[in-house]
Amino acid sequence: MFTGIIESLGKVKRVEKDRLNVHFTIESSLSEALKIDQSVSHDGVCLTVVALGAGCHTVTAVDETLRRSNLGAWEVGKKINLERCMPMGGRLDGHIVQGHVDTTATCTEVLETGGSWRYTFRYQPSPEHLLVDKGSVCINGVSLTVVEPVDDLFSVAIIPYTWEHTNFQEIKAGDAVNIEFDIIGKYIARHLAVYGR
Repeated sequence: MFTGIIESLGKVKRVEKDRLNVHFTIESSLSEALKIDQSVSHDGVCLTVVALGAGCHTVTAVDETLRRSNLGAWEVGKKINLERCMPMGGRLDGHIVQGHVDTTATCTEVLETGGSWRYTFRYQPSPEHLLVDKGSVCINGVSLTVVEPVDDLFSVAIIPYTWEHTNFQEIKAGDAVNIEFDIIGKYIARHLAVYGR
């Protein structure tokens, strides 16, 4: 489990295709603290560390992950938001994040608003993909507060600290981002779909 509070920015150093899988080697200040078999959130996707090198680590994405997320478009040099699993007894500073990306959304607009930024995204709504005003959503692994969700659009506000310490600084209109909807909302939606009340 994760919290959506980014620990470090990594950079894609190598991309290797292996049949339907892709191996990504990530360079980061966090890599030296990692271990083989450890789960790490990469732009919101929980991936297992399969190899370690000097200042870098390697993870593997399978076909299902590549289809559901934006990882298939990753290239050498791309900045990646990284977070290790939350330790038992740790503070839940963001919200409950599983690292199981539901879908992608497309950035439609970025507005600078006097020292902060407002990002608007379009996604494919469904009964399972619930957003509520002032609720939680995870975008590229970052725990954020939903602003004014309407139909297939919603916005988030990004403060300068988040902009400087995550890859939001590189997101522009037309870019795809990874979205994980609030797990509590997903359980409620599933309960209603099965039991109708």
